[in-house]
Amino acid sequence: MGENFGAPYAEYPNYANLGNEFNCDWAVPEYPQPSPFDINTEVPARDVRDYPSFNTSDRVNAKVAIPRNAQPSSWTSSGRVSRACENCREQKAKCSGHRPACHRCLDANVPCSYGDRKREKMVKQLNDLTTRVETFDTLLRDIYPKLDASSAHRVDETLRVLNARTPLSQVISPTPTPALFTNPSSHINQSVLSSHADATPISIPSGAVDYTEEDFDRDEKVQAMGFVGEHSEVAWLYRLKRDLDHNSLKGIKKTPERPSISSVNYFQDDSDISALDDIDLACRPPQQTANRLVDTYFHFVHPTFPIIGKAIFLNQYRSFYANPNARPGKRWIVVLNLVFAIATRHSFLIDQPQPNCDDHQTYFARAWRLNVSNVLLDHPDLQQAQVEGLAAFYLLSAGQINRSWRLIGIAIRSAVTMGLNIRSESESITHFSKELRYRVWWALFMLDMVLCEMTGRPPSTEDIFCSTPLPVPFAEEDFRDTRVMQFLTDGSTRSAFFTSLLSDRAASPKESTILRNPEQQEPGKGKQEERASQTGAENLTPNSPLYFLYAVDMAHLLRDAINILYAPRASRRSWHEIEIAISTLNKNADSWLSRLPAEFNFTKLDTTHQFLQQRASLAFQFYATKLIILQPCIRRLPQQSSEASSPGTVRGQMAVLCAQMAGQMLDLLPEETDLAWLYGVAPWWCILHNIMQSTTILLTELFTRTHINTTKAVDIAKKIDKAIRWLKMMSAKDLSSQQAWLVCMGLLSRHGSKFGLGVDTDL
Repeated sequence: MGENFGAPYAEYPNYANLGNEFNCDWAVPEYPQPSPFDINTEVPARDVRDYPSFNTSDRVNAKVAIPRNAQPSSWTSSGRVSRACENCREQKAKCSGHRPACHRCLDANVPCSYGDRKREKMVKQLNDLTTRVETFDTLLRDIYPKLDASSAHRVDETLRVLNARTPLSQVISPTPTPALFTNPSSHINQSVLSSHADATPISIPSGAVDYTEEDFDRDEKVQAMGFVGEHSEVAWLYRLKRDLDHNSLKGIKKTPERPSISSVNYFQDDSDISALDDIDLACRPPQQTANRLVDTYFHFVHPTFPIIGKAIFLNQYRSFYANPNARPGKRWIVVLNLVFAIATRHSFLIDQPQPNCDDHQTYFARAWRLNVSNVLLDHPDLQQAQVEGLAAFYLLSAGQINRSWRLIGIAIRSAVTMGLNIRSESESITHFSKELRYRVWWALFMLDMVLCEMTGRPPSTEDIFCSTPLPVPFAEEDFRDTRVMQFLTDGSTRSAFFTSLLSDRAASPKESTILRNPEQQEPGKGKQEERASQTGAENLTPNSPLYFLYAVDMAHLLRDAINILYAPRASRRSWHEIEIAISTLNKNADSWLSRLPAEFNFTKLDTTHQFLQQRASLAFQFYATKLIILQPCIRRLPQQSSEASSPGTVRGQMAVLCAQMAGQMLDLLPEETDLAWLYGVAPWWCILHNIMQSTTILLTELFTRTHINTTKAVDIAKKIDKAIRWLKMMSAKDLSSQQAWLVCMGLLSRHGSKFGLGVDTDL
């Protein structure tokens, strides 16, 4: 029965029986009845005598109204209502259920209210909790970049546990989740960054692009350069030049056609490589000259790119020159000629030509002619992967960046074909050979990352497809030592050793260090392995293999930065997410620096000449990675309001830091130009790239965010002038350096006069 009726029909016996006899629905047209859905409609009560008499024979379906009680104050009911008011509920009294006030509350003259049902209460509680979660999430986004390392790690662990239990998207509305990073060994947890990438439309941040505006098949010059990605300094320089020229031509009605990015390319891919058809393939230099070339290679190249095993190669090399009738395999001859070509190229740059020696183009042409049929058609083996890696390095040193990048891609594929990206458990391969193969993989990885950084193209390797252990920091001649052999043969000891050596980071990738389940370990073996690894880390003497380990570790961080900040999918993330990622990557780079052994720490004053090359190489690698991490901030600031660009914001702080890192990179160069230092101490294979990286950042800072006649402008102008002097000096030996100097001088001659730059134009 509806809750608006005064009493149920059972209290009126005369009319109750009519319902069964005549099948009536108890309503007559003369008396309008309240809608059963309108609980607020009041109908005045009538006495039974007020209703007219009727004859049942006249209307079979006659409807009779139910009269109301004339005395509501004495109302009683035995029926049930759908909901009682709060007062009646507390007193456990019968409620009439009327709205806005029930009869009992009206009689008592007290306020009447109806509380929420259980479902409504739960909805309100859920809304309140959702609001709180969103508030805390916003707060966490704001304060996370300002946390110290330990606090940030604690937040990361807490969020990882919470997300594992209940994903955030099931609790609150889809909102971009902050890029909080949880795995120091792999630097970045990419699943956190991409968890909402597809669900939320996000504006494209500066520093990432998912389209091209160039026709890279337009002409031979553009084809030779190819696509240049956003993390290449060539792209930074082109964007700066385009913006400056556009601003200077605003008043002109018809602006000239926008130049191609190839207009600022300073590498030599558009120049041909001589094949030398009449070359003598069996010719070799005298042994004294060959000895100097081989020593040059292993001193200036091998520590950073151990593509070939030193001990094995030297034994084969001595046998080759000791026996005039020796006939080694053709690929070994190719390797030897590539070693000669790389060493001769270095001697040419450092202005120390070797007597009775062909030029580097001749050695490379001889190697290429011997190997040309094997590049694409033959199935690769380990030596072929080494050949392709050495050829890629030579092309890099000669300024053939596009060709080098293509060749390192072939070398990586050959290595994957040989399974070098996977940990070896073969019993037919000695542990000595396994370690050499691991080093070949990481050498190719290092070379790939250098070329990826220079071309702005994606890396050719990913952690998810790699389980190769990190290279052990021991020299080849120590591999057969009993103490070293324990690290080579026991995966758990090796894993604990890297954990102890790299502090808060285990070996990367993690899969490479797990050889058995914990249940399979012998009792007490874990503590024994941990003690052995700690002892090994404490007694480890700094050497070139240890330097190589830290270089590989930094290359992993560089790859993470490129994947997160510059991949096309990064354009789907909000700038806030990118900002948090930049802050975390920057902290990881600082953490890497803090773990460097004192012998390799380039920030500390060291008067010894031991490991001078290794310190310089790590320094340039560190600052180059920092610039790639921080560059999106300095790119984005000119497009923002003055409030967003203020130094107090995270973006502003990172932009200031980016300019500082560029200046510190140039501070690594001596004030007086010296070719012997540049090509003898610095990473000569990519030093031009490093100088142009820092110079482009400083030019951007000077032209877009610096006022004339300020102390800041004077300091930046001095550093740029220093870089220009080095480029001019390098131009005497290197065509790529000459082209880079011309590109910079062309920019300064048009826009640098107000800062006192661009006056010297003589080469």
